[in-house]
Amino acid sequence: MVSNEDASGTPLPPLPLEEWEATKETLHRYAQVVGKIRLANAPFKNHWWHVTLYVNARGLTTGPIPYGRTNFEIGLNLLDNRLEARAGNGGSFAFALDDLAVADFYRKLVEGLAVIGVGVFIDPRPFDLDDEQPLDRNYIHRACDPEYVRRYWQILVWVDGVFQAFAARFNGKQSPVHLFWHSFDLALARFSGGRAPGRDGADAVTREAYSHEVISFGFWPGDGDVREPTFYSYTAPEPPGLTDRPLTPASARWLPEGGTATLSYDDVRLDEAPEEALLGFLQSAYLAGARTANWDEEALRTSVTPDPEAEG
Repeated sequence: MVSNEDASGTPLPPLPLEEWEATKETLHRYAQVVGKIRLANAPFKNHWWHVTLYVNARGLTTGPIPYGRTNFEIGLNLLDNRLEARAGNGGSFAFALDDLAVADFYRKLVEGLAVIGVGVFIDPRPFDLDDEQPLDRNYIHRACDPEYVRRYWQILVWVDGVFQAFAARFNGKQSPVHLFWHSFDLALARFSGGRAPGRDGADAVTREAYSHEVISFGFWPGDGDVREPTFYSYTAPEPPGLTDRPLTPASARWLPEGGTATLSYDDVRLDEAPEEALLGFLQSAYLAGARTANWDEEALRTSVTPDPEAEG
């Protein structure tokens, strides 16, 4: 049986939103600055996959971003609470994040990139946040408690690993496991291969994101509406009967509106076998969506997918 410890033998940590919300809001805005730089420089990929960040052995990274005949990479080192950047021309720099105002983060990052030969320009307006404070003038958000940043990183590493294991079960078009900096959720998406009907009045971002039938899975650290770290899944377009399908474990729930399945992170981390609990949730949510939306389930299975007959 898998224990409620990560691979290092350390129990998965609690992450109560009320205790680190100020730090989370600051970190979210750091990630928006970094993500906007990737958006401005990386070649387009379907469903906006070119704008996301990825979990690595120290925190979050853009991965290599093309820049002329070279490239550059920006990382949020959540283990050591530092920003680190390097370019293919050999240049690099780093600075501490401890209680650094978002505006100072913005300035240090843009100026540091210029020094190593990377000129960037981004729209400093925050995207879909609860304030309109421009990122280059935001001196309000500055808390960056290293203890909670490390907890968040530890959880991201574990969740990323479980999502990667779940991704191995799918044979169709599938996203990387990546972090969307506008909503600050670590996500994975599976696609049936079929196009989705257009959404009336949708903006360009939404039209591209939901151009094809999709079942999405993710992890929120919590926000103004969801007041605890939570796993989720939804199917778009939402098929009839979706929320009538069973979910596992028993603590998983369908939200009253919107066709979203949820499972509290605390319910997972306190389970005797958290990896099995999370994989069970992801698989049950996938089967709910795939079966009510009439996906070709057998064609989309890999050889490591659990026997569907045993799952109901």
